[in-house]
Amino acid sequence: MQNSAIELVNKPDLAEQQTSPALPKLERQRLHDTVVEHLRNLIVEAVLMPGTKLNERELCETLGISRTPLREALKVLAAEGLIEISPNRGASVSKMTETEIWETFELMSGLEAMSGELACERITPVEVAEIKALHYAMLACKAQNDLPGYYSRNQTIHNKINEAARNSVLHQTYLGLNRRLQALRFKSNFRPEKWDSAAHDHDEMVKALEARDGKRLAAILRQHLLDKRDAVLNVPVPPVATEAPAEKTNNQ
Repeated sequence: MQNSAIELVNKPDLAEQQTSPALPKLERQRLHDTVVEHLRNLIVEAVLMPGTKLNERELCETLGISRTPLREALKVLAAEGLIEISPNRGASVSKMTETEIWETFELMSGLEAMSGELACERITPVEVAEIKALHYAMLACKAQNDLPGYYSRNQTIHNKINEAARNSVLHQTYLGLNRRLQALRFKSNFRPEKWDSAAHDHDEMVKALEARDGKRLAAILRQHLLDKRDAVLNVPVPPVATEAPAEKTNNQ
């Protein structure tokens, strides 16, 4: 990441400078294939924060692209729900309300659970081996405190479980909804104890998948997503219920 954005011929005002972080340039030969993915990753990894106004001129200069591919990319990201485009205010990174976050994670937990249950019925040994290899690579990233590397492999594991369900309608619904949650799923690992808990969940996912235990994998995935929701919203863990002591009686 460059320390400062390339100086523009017409400098943006102070407000634009504060809301537009310096971004790395794209290689021109891969521009058309990567601009959408590149901007999506910047949103997911919180380089571009929710609510950030996207200044087209500055983005073009700092990323080294023209307005045409940038505007095409912004349209794709708007269709995915990652940015909002207003005729008067331009483009900005989407910001979900607490209610939207709660309800979207709730729905995603059900989709992940269904994916896990169906995957256990339909997955091949080769696919299980691929997921195990990704799991170990993911844990290696965690050991190096490499959250972007960890998250990339983490999401590939979830995607492969969904693909192994062999249900095209479920797959398309999952992809569309998950795009809106990726930045929040990334954010849910910022606290070390939450990251540790998520990695443990993945250990259990692999075990359930190897055993083809669909009910178990579905339960793990459902709770895994609900825990991420609670981490994002900072919902406190409810205390463990304890049985009230029995009242003593006087036998006089």
